[in-house]
Amino acid sequence: MQTIIIRLSPEKLENADLDLRYYIPERIEEITDGMVQDNGYDYLEENALALWLQTEDAISAYPAIVKLFREESFMGNDLSLSAELYISEKDTDELENCRLVYP
Repeated sequence: MQTIIIRLSPEKLENADLDLRYYIPERIEEITDGMVQDNGYDYLEENALALWLQTEDAISAYPAIVKLFREESFMGNDLSLSAELYISEKDTDELENCRLVYP
C-alpha cells in the first residue's frame, strides 16, 4: 500500500476540533468507495495533526481528496485553504519522506 498524509495546522482552521481526525478519513473512504482508507493519525510539531491514509495508488487517489476539500466543508473548516497533502509510494511512510502535492 502507498501513503497519503493530510497535514492540518490548528492556526489555519476555523474550528480545530479533534474529531476531524475521524470525520475526514471516514468521508474520504466513503467518496473513494474504499480506495483510500484510514491508517491512523499522529501529532506533529507545533500541534499540527497528520492523518495517514493508505491506498494502492496515491498519485491517482489524491486528486479526489483535493476535489472533496474544494467542494465540502468539514466541521466549519475549508480544508482547500488549510490542508496540505503529501504522498509516498511506500507503506505508512513518514512525513519527511513524502512529497508535497497540495497546495
